[in-house]
Amino acid sequence: MKKSITRQFFDYTIPTVAAMLVSGLYQVVDGIFIGRYVGADGLAGINLAWPVIATVLGVGMMIGVGTGALVSIKQGEKKPTLARQILASGIMVLLLVAPVVSGILYFGNETFLGWQNGQGRVFELGQQYLEILTFASVFTLGSIAVPFLLRNDNSPNLATLLMIVGAVLNIVLDYLFIGVWQWELRGAALATAISQCVVMLLGVGYFFSPLANERLGTQDLRFKLSAIPQIFSIGLASFFMYAYGSVMVGIHNALLVKYGSTVLVGAYAILGYIVTVYYFVAEGVASGAQPLISYQYGAKNNENVSKLLKLSMGSVVGLGIAFIVTLNLFPVELVSVFNSSDPELLAGTVTAIRLHMFALFLDGFLVVAAAYYQAIGLGRKALFVSIGNMLVQLPFLYIMPQLFGVTGIWIAYPLSNIALTLVVLVMMARDAKKHRALQLQPS
Repeated sequence: MKKSITRQFFDYTIPTVAAMLVSGLYQVVDGIFIGRYVGADGLAGINLAWPVIATVLGVGMMIGVGTGALVSIKQGEKKPTLARQILASGIMVLLLVAPVVSGILYFGNETFLGWQNGQGRVFELGQQYLEILTFASVFTLGSIAVPFLLRNDNSPNLATLLMIVGAVLNIVLDYLFIGVWQWELRGAALATAISQCVVMLLGVGYFFSPLANERLGTQDLRFKLSAIPQIFSIGLASFFMYAYGSVMVGIHNALLVKYGSTVLVGAYAILGYIVTVYYFVAEGVASGAQPLISYQYGAKNNENVSKLLKLSMGSVVGLGIAFIVTLNLFPVELVSVFNSSDPELLAGTVTAIRLHMFALFLDGFLVVAAAYYQAIGLGRKALFVSIGNMLVQLPFLYIMPQLFGVTGIWIAYPLSNIALTLVVLVMMARDAKKHRALQLQPS
């Protein structure tokens, strides 16, 4: 018996959310070990490195999401040979992009840290992390892209399993490298790189095995040049989601040093780790629904597309509100997981939670909106949502700190989220009206 669209949604999104949460453990576990064994300087150092890390992850997600969505659309159009060729091309693009990313990191890591007012011990710790990332960027790219490709191959549970393997390995290595051997941020970077390497190699190997639904053979290893612009066009919004995040983290870091201290940069780092939990839930819902939406769109089942969008939006907004309530009920307990011995760090982080995260559920709404437009091949509108998130926030970050100091820095983000959400709601309502009008037209 064929499963209902609602059952398909949960069959895809639950393992995908689990996979994304496990993926988030890479970062959260690093933060816990760094906060407890290196302290506020270590947290500030990793936060200075984060804009670069996020940009690399964004490149990997752009290729993974773009390839996965295009493969699913071709499957919905009943073109399996073309789907396999696009899949192979996406994997080859990952390998070609990696040396370029490594070269940029090698020559630019000091500049990237300097832009954020990094100095002294904090600068040194950030550089430790980026030195390892320079040589491990291929694994970072692959580890974020491959799970998307697995989910689009109707193997969401395997994608989750791979991420669990990587996360468990990362925890063990973090304990050894940071806790036992005291390698500081260099140890955190090595632990993450080794774990990502395992995920990438096992994931790519799957597509050449009998387990794969779209099994790749030597006849499929042709570079489908015509598909590359489509891959980048569809996936570009995902890149800008991460690029937006990296730019915003960098600007916040610089402003917090200017108006406050490096301790507040450490507080912002803890905030980032906490936000990661919800953000990856939202990303998991969006990513789980994406292949279903792409397939239904390719098969011209507009009613199912609409139903999947409503399920996705309802899930992320509801979970986001529950997350905000929990944060405000137990802020001290949550912050103490990362560091309980620094009163200044603890107080600064609790204040930031109250001011910075009251509209966090709207971030989930925007993630799903961008993913929806990607899934139906409207990369430009997805890009508008992603770039808009950054462009709307910049004026708030320019004006609010001048008026309210550190408080202005914290509240700029939720205020900009409210403004952009209103614009996107209008855009999506207009698109829904157009689709209904098209459906009512006689064929």
